[in-house]
Amino acid sequence: MKIALIGYGKMGKEIEQIALERNHSFPLIIDIINQHDFTVENLQKADVAIEFSKPETAVENIRKCFGAKVPVVCGTTGWLEYFEDIKAECSKSKTGFFYASNYSLGVNLFFKLNEQLAKMMNNFPQYNVEMEEVHHTQKLDAPSGTAISLANDILKEIDRKKHWQLDGQDNAEALRITAVRRDNVPGIHTIKYDSPVDYIEMTHSAKSRKGFALGAVIAAEFMTGKTGIYSMNDLMKF
Repeated sequence: MKIALIGYGKMGKEIEQIALERNHSFPLIIDIINQHDFTVENLQKADVAIEFSKPETAVENIRKCFGAKVPVVCGTTGWLEYFEDIKAECSKSKTGFFYASNYSLGVNLFFKLNEQLAKMMNNFPQYNVEMEEVHHTQKLDAPSGTAISLANDILKEIDRKKHWQLDGQDNAEALRITAVRRDNVPGIHTIKYDSPVDYIEMTHSAKSRKGFALGAVIAAEFMTGKTGIYSMNDLMKF
């Protein structure tokens, strides 16, 4: 498989290493210093694009891939206000688009556990739910896309919570998310249900970026030759 890699930071380099180990190649790698190479002609040398850039550039990067008729696997978060527009453009261009807030296979199992626990806890109002996410200091968006996905799944199931809020004071109707930034932390997400007599806590801790990179490469393998919108639920057959 030939991959166009858009974004060559720490995640991009992890993706490159894992993809090479799986016998894939890179006819195009786009970094800050070679934006002039990011052309439709060069994109068309690839079977699929993997996009891990920045929130402010992701949408235009995705659109350029659609213009080249190259399916996109996107792992950039912080741009989802444009998600419906991207879905419409994907359909119009008859291209493929795969999006996940987190490509770790373990995190996606964690998503499912989170949904099941939230369904159970809806019947126990004495438990207040809150979340903490911890990431490296270079992460630009807060809360993380993973935390937002976890929060939205909780809000679907727990009637007493109406919305999430970043930090701030306790609010009975709000699911509070605390965002912490520390050096050299790949990602930790903790969901806590706290009552006057006990608490239930569930945590996913990434050991390195390799789990995220592997999931992105597997998603790219899945997307080769496909059109339409896909997610980790499709890949993992949930």
